[in-house]
Amino acid sequence: MTNKHTEHSSYREKLLEHLFVGELLKLSWTNGDCEIEVAKPEVDNSGYDVIIESNGVVRHIQLKASYHGGKTSKQKVHVKLGTKPSGCVVWMYFDEETLELGPYLFFGGAPGERLPSIEMAKIAKHSKGDSSGYKAERPNIRELNKSDFTVYKSVSELHAALFGVKA
Repeated sequence: MTNKHTEHSSYREKLLEHLFVGELLKLSWTNGDCEIEVAKPEVDNSGYDVIIESNGVVRHIQLKASYHGGKTSKQKVHVKLGTKPSGCVVWMYFDEETLELGPYLFFGGAPGERLPSIEMAKIAKHSKGDSSGYKAERPNIRELNKSDFTVYKSVSELHAALFGVKA
């Protein structure tokens, strides 16, 4: 039997992105402010998947996802993400059956601050080798370890880390 998560990985990736944005929008709705704005890049050459603004803070967010129990211990991040206002990475975990999201891992600066420098992190390599098996370096991509991320159990905790708390 083919694993749906493997066979339809692009579909799942887009679905998880929509669920993530939906969770933030739902939080904004239930808080009564309805102020979150969402935009998508036409071209993806700086490493972010979505732009979200709330509480006067614009975040360029690279989304990563792993299922509960997955063995992934690092993520690849584009160095150009650090040139974007409040660039950050959100690594969300999900349940394989229900697609319930959480916890959320976050790598980034405080609201309004740039991504901490990743220039000194390990340079990533291509996942597939050439005909001789050589895996070339990807000079604009760095590997971040799971320990580099801060864990937030709920979308409301993540929202506070992303956009701060209103006074």
